Amino acid sequence: MKNKRNHKVRYITDIRQMMRSSVDIFGDHTAFLVKDNGAYKPISFKRFRSDVEGFGTALWDLGYSGKRVVVIGENCYEWAVTYMTTVCGLGVIVPVDKELPAEEIENIVSLSQAALIVYSDSVAPKIEPIRGVVKIPFSQLCGFIDKGAKLISKGEEKYLNAPIDPDVLGILLFTSGTTGVSKGVMLSHTNICFDLMQMCMMCYIDEKDVFLSVLPLHHTYECTCGFLCQIYRGSTIAYCEGLRYITKNMQEAKVTMMLCVPVLIESMYKKIWQGAEKKGKTETLKKAIKINNAMKKTGIDMSRKLFKDIHNTFGGHLRMLISGGAAVDPQVLAGLRDLGINAIQGYGLTECAPIAALNRDHYFKDDSAGLAPVDGKLEIYNPGPDGTGEIRYKGQNIMLGYFNAPELTAEVIRDGWFYTGDLGFIDKDGFLHITGRKKNVIVTANGKNVFPEELETYLARDPFVKESVIVGIMNERKRDYDIVAIVVPDEEKFTEEYGPGYTGQQVKAKLEAAVETVNQIVPAYKRMTVTIIRKEEFVKNTSKKIKRFGIVESVMDEYKKVAF
Repeated sequence: MKNKRNHKVRYITDIRQMMRSSVDIFGDHTAFLVKDNGAYKPISFKRFRSDVEGFGTALWDLGYSGKRVVVIGENCYEWAVTYMTTVCGLGVIVPVDKELPAEEIENIVSLSQAALIVYSDSVAPKIEPIRGVVKIPFSQLCGFIDKGAKLISKGEEKYLNAPIDPDVLGILLFTSGTTGVSKGVMLSHTNICFDLMQMCMMCYIDEKDVFLSVLPLHHTYECTCGFLCQIYRGSTIAYCEGLRYITKNMQEAKVTMMLCVPVLIESMYKKIWQGAEKKGKTETLKKAIKINNAMKKTGIDMSRKLFKDIHNTFGGHLRMLISGGAAVDPQVLAGLRDLGINAIQGYGLTECAPIAALNRDHYFKDDSAGLAPVDGKLEIYNPGPDGTGEIRYKGQNIMLGYFNAPELTAEVIRDGWFYTGDLGFIDKDGFLHITGRKKNVIVTANGKNVFPEELETYLARDPFVKESVIVGIMNERKRDYDIVAIVVPDEEKFTEEYGPGYTGQQVKAKLEAAVETVNQIVPAYKRMTVTIIRKEEFVKNTSKKIKRFGIVESVMDEYKKVAF
């Protein structure tokens, strides 16, 4: 592991200045790869700026200066143009989750006081009935861009020269949390620009990189780190056609980097080993890893040659995966690196636009969330005897506050610190280790803390477990919590092992064995005492986090049958 160092970055003051300076530097370089008749077609940085300025000038001419604009739809070039058009001098952008029910979308439009909705055809049935707001489908953007270009050619420059205050509301994000409560997070250009510079100081990204955009752009993780960062650094963004097409699109676009969430990165890693197992090459792969790791110590890395087939599966150019949203099993990160794919994780929140911690590309710990940004600060508030307490963060990327909720804002921002609601500790090297959410922690009768996330990580290592949620349910007879494992079987693995006619008893035996394996490696107070098998996958938000709200209530009947 090399000493930590900062990569050089250029200073940026606001998102428009960032975009314009990138166009000056990268000009005709490809900014986007967009599917057209089944093939990726390039769009340059110059073209992107021209489209943004054309669309912005047209909207300004129609009276939308200073207005709030909702953008909603799948990841695509039109989404990026709408976002950049709005923040580069027009008004406030309000990215919205396309998976939300129609009534919730309408509620956000009303709450945000949006004057305009720009949307994709896929969400038209949810958008078209909304009244009191102007609507523009993505398919009509070209007409507006052409109209704006004509106005610019005649000397119209009001939009181009519109003043930008980097410290006021520019982006309004309604979070889709895992607890069932959505909040409007107010971000500024300063928040975003700080994150862009800090991220790129810690991880090297440049114009040779091609990113596959997979995660939803309405989340600040993908928007800041998978869109704006690439515009800043001159990289290329290729839009994924859907989860089923990830490897195909990686091959087509020659992808070098990708942002992931744990479920995605762990699935990729699991499939590598499942593929080796099916071909009877598991032991061969293990030996090759052992040999290569020994050679790395002498400065020779044969990863791309020894694991050529694996690299070719991902397009042959993949160099780094960055995971966020939740903790990744450290064995997965180390395992990918063994195969020649650098994999690191970070920790972020919408309220931090999103970065609060990040492992560096050459200075990392796989069991940690990373280090504080170079010019940010992490602390543990009110730590216990073991050093664990609430994580708080200070930096220029902390939100302006929650929209129309000053009391809620005052609860989480105090004396310049943002109190995250997450629990963890910071080790002697400054790396943050997250133990769990304050709201999820199970406090036993003897005062011990059980963090569900730890047990869920262990269970995920079992090939028969697709996913799990650990909850605490009070057992009145014991006057203490039962640690309950709610486990979803991996149907593909059971079919592979037993055939399509596998039985409920076989599922029960394997999943209870998985729970018992974990129980043998954790202290007695953390052991799971009840196992509930769930047939359906857990409901997730669009960042693939399991929605925990209501899970305990949903299993109470089953719990009573098993526990008593």
